[in-house]
Amino acid sequence: MSSLTLDGYGGLIILGAVTTLLVALAATAIGSLIGILMAAAKLSPSRVLRHFAGAYTTTIRGVPDLLVIFLVYYGGSSTLSHVIGKPIEINAFGAGAISLGLVFGAYATEIFRGAILEVPRGQFEAAAALGLSGYRQFIHVIAPQAWRLAIPAFGNQLTVLLKETALVSLVGLEDLMRRTGFAVEGTNRPFFFYLVAGVLYFVLSFAMTSAFGTARRKTATALAR
Repeated sequence: MSSLTLDGYGGLIILGAVTTLLVALAATAIGSLIGILMAAAKLSPSRVLRHFAGAYTTTIRGVPDLLVIFLVYYGGSSTLSHVIGKPIEINAFGAGAISLGLVFGAYATEIFRGAILEVPRGQFEAAAALGLSGYRQFIHVIAPQAWRLAIPAFGNQLTVLLKETALVSLVGLEDLMRRTGFAVEGTNRPFFFYLVAGVLYFVLSFAMTSAFGTARRKTATALAR
């Protein structure tokens, strides 16, 4: 019976799983916005914007994700404190969402850029022939087609992001991994509780993969019509 209730730690671990999911969703929102902006910069005729976006993706992808988390958590607090003039501390959730969003954004940039380049050139010409402004061309014609092409890689990267949330536990976030550690310390049953954590990570990853698979099929069906 104690195993079924996880020795009283079931609720704690579920809360940790919810925190993990919320961090992943927040990082996805931040990273997607960064990815769109940086993809636009890379495709921009401006050399400055192209170089800036290139430096961002190269730098972020070239350093360990854990280092980015530490830099945001410790460096972000000290920088804000210096700018504002009083002590400011970025909490673990905020640091996790921002840092993982920066990492996710670097990969999302290349995903979105590649997807936009895959859209047939004729679609750009057709949108221009309709007299649409550049913004409306992108929103109504290019973006829907690019999104369909980006879904598989985007979904895979989101699954990677979900697993990387475990790193944020090292700066104090009480996510699934950290709360599982509390259960291990309280019961001395590491194999059992880490197995439970593994199952929960798998369930969350499987749910995300299934959701993106459904989205890809629906998008393909709608486009075929």
